[in-house]
Amino acid sequence: MKAKALTLCFALLPSITLAAPPSVDPAMLELADQSRCLTCHDVDETLRGPAWRDVAKRYRGQPEVEEILVKKVYEGGGGVWGNDYMSANKRAGIDNIRILVRWILTLP
Repeated sequence: MKAKALTLCFALLPSITLAAPPSVDPAMLELADQSRCLTCHDVDETLRGPAWRDVAKRYRGQPEVEEILVKKVYEGGGGVWGNDYMSANKRAGIDNIRILVRWILTLP
């Protein structure tokens, strides 16, 4: 009986491992933290703002969206994800915002 249970566990292990979300780049999380993005956003959970995986899913395959999102983060705005308004984040710097937006759009 133990042998069958162990065989089943080892047989299921690859599917469990594949189902786990891919690891997130710690350098990008650090940049997001320094830019104060994590106050309102998370990779997987909706906080005040949408989860970044949801952002990536919504805009996947739209090449022109990168500049739109960079502008939205830099200048602020609302009306896309409900009633909350996204505060401008000019202190993060346009280059850092662009790096973060590119990374967010690559999330699976």
